Amino acid sequence: MIEGATVFVVDDDEAGRDSVRCLVEPMGVGVDLFASAEEFLDAYDQSRPGCLVTDVKMLGMSGLDLQQELNRRGVHIPTIVMTAYADVPVAVRAMQQGALMLLEKPCRGMELWDAIQKALELDQRTRAENVRRREIGERLQTLTAQEREILESIVEGTPNKAIAKNLDISLRTVEARRKSIFQKMKTHSVAELVQAVMEVRTDKRRG
Repeated sequence: MIEGATVFVVDDDEAGRDSVRCLVEPMGVGVDLFASAEEFLDAYDQSRPGCLVTDVKMLGMSGLDLQQELNRRGVHIPTIVMTAYADVPVAVRAMQQGALMLLEKPCRGMELWDAIQKALELDQRTRAENVRRREIGERLQTLTAQEREILESIVEGTPNKAIAKNLDISLRTVEARRKSIFQKMKTHSVAELVQAVMEVRTDKRRG
C-alpha cells in the first residue's frame, strides 16, 4: 500500500465514520475523520496523498456539494461517494463531478476496501505523472531560445537540413544544438523527446 496515504472520511454519522476507520486501519492505511464537509475543507492539505470517502446527505454541505467545491478549487482527489438514497440524478451528478465510484449503503466491507485501493492507486499514479510533467517543464526552461526553435522543428518532424535552412544556421550548429537539447531534456530518442513535450502540452490544455 502507498506509504503515507490517508483515507479522508467525511460523514456526519459517527457510526458511519467509525465503520470506515475500522475497515481501513487494520490494512495499514491512515484515516482522518470529519463530521462535515466544511470541517474537511478547512483542514485538507492537498499535498497529502490519499483519497476521499464522503456521504451524500449530510447536515450543511452535501457530499455532492463538497465535490463541486473541490472542483472549483482545482483539487482533484479520487473520491468515493456513498449514499443510502441512491437514485439516477444523484449517480449522474456524482460521476459528472469526477467520483471514482458510487456505493450504496450499506455496502460490503470488501467492496468499499476494493474501491479505496483503486482510489489510492489512482492518486499515486496521478501524483507521479504530475511530478514527471513538472520535471519536464523545468528542463524545458533550461533550453536557449534557439534550442526551443529547433525543438519545435524536431517535434514537427523537420529534418536537420531543413531546420538549418529555415533558421539560416549551419547544419553543424543544428546538430550541436540538437545534442544539447537531448542532454538537457534527458531523452535518448526523438520519440521519447516528442512524448515528453506532448505530455506538458496536454497538461497545459487541461489546465
